[in-house]
Amino acid sequence: MSEAVAIQAITMPKWGLAMEEGKVSAWMAEEGAAIDSGEEILEIETTKITNVFESPVAGTLRRRVVAEGETVPVGALLGVAAAADTPDDAIEAFIADFQANFVVEASDAAEAPEPEMITVARRQLCHLRMGPEEGPAVILVHGFGGDIESWLFNQPVLAESHRVYALELPGHGRAEKNVEGLDVTTLAMLLADYMDAAGTGPAHLVGLSLGGGIALKLALDQPERVTALTLLAPAGLGPELNIDFIEGFIAAERRKEIKGLMGQLFADPELVSRDMVDKVQKFKRLDGVKPSLRGLADSVFPGGHQALVMKDQLASLPMPVQVIWGDADAILPPAQSEGLPDNVRLRILEQIGHMPHMEAAGEVNRLIADFGD
Repeated sequence: MSEAVAIQAITMPKWGLAMEEGKVSAWMAEEGAAIDSGEEILEIETTKITNVFESPVAGTLRRRVVAEGETVPVGALLGVAAAADTPDDAIEAFIADFQANFVVEASDAAEAPEPEMITVARRQLCHLRMGPEEGPAVILVHGFGGDIESWLFNQPVLAESHRVYALELPGHGRAEKNVEGLDVTTLAMLLADYMDAAGTGPAHLVGLSLGGGIALKLALDQPERVTALTLLAPAGLGPELNIDFIEGFIAAERRKEIKGLMGQLFADPELVSRDMVDKVQKFKRLDGVKPSLRGLADSVFPGGHQALVMKDQLASLPMPVQVIWGDADAILPPAQSEGLPDNVRLRILEQIGHMPHMEAAGEVNRLIADFGD
């Protein structure tokens, strides 16, 4: 533990472009506790999700400025870290000065990049691009039933140093609902076509669940397109899956049903927010969604098992490959990560479910950003 010399502010983070405020659900560090940079120190609830917040600084937590249950705007002072021997009056003066000069920033929602439709191999898909004009490219591919918003904790952070593209697959989000002829192989071909249409060039592919299987298939078939491969709780490494979840998600219509199913995605079901349930319910009510999900599930999970298992081909991949999995995943068995070849870096996250990029966003973002560049 190396303590900070200066007094340092711990402020409300901005998770996603639309976030304007957050509620402190719980403090996980007491005043007077030594904290490290990257240590989980509190839980923050937004309209999207409740998530842990990692300290951006190291030192001693001298003050918890915002109480549990209090809602404050982005940028507001949550706490103060400093050396243990920093005088109390200096801490109080720092807090008073911060509060006196703090100004709530105007919402940047109007300036935020918006999802755009894009024609790919005569299909209408949707994508969202963030980041600089130049630099390494990252492509985010969601899982079954997901969409662009599942990357809200990741895309803005990764876009600080990368061109980041989030794609919505057919049958999902705003993309067309025609899934005829699509399976993991043809979806991988469609991903390649998307890279051409969007002009991404070779890219670091990041795939979650079904998206992981799609990214893996493209890396195997066209490795020249892939600079690095990150697989988050991926499909394609074993035949088993929680088919009851898939069937339940396809059939669910009521809020209670949807909330229960969404809870299975997380180690802590309390992370599922009202807004998350509302968005899934709204999506499920769109014309064509139910038959498109049904058709896709029948294609990629026939008979309740994964149609394509590629684990024995991982050793042939020439690019850097990493697999990130939560040990509490209730959708795809973490045991499918056992026996990976030596060229694959494996990270098992404790007490994390099927959505590691949301439940452990800070750690996953670091693992992605530092990999393969």
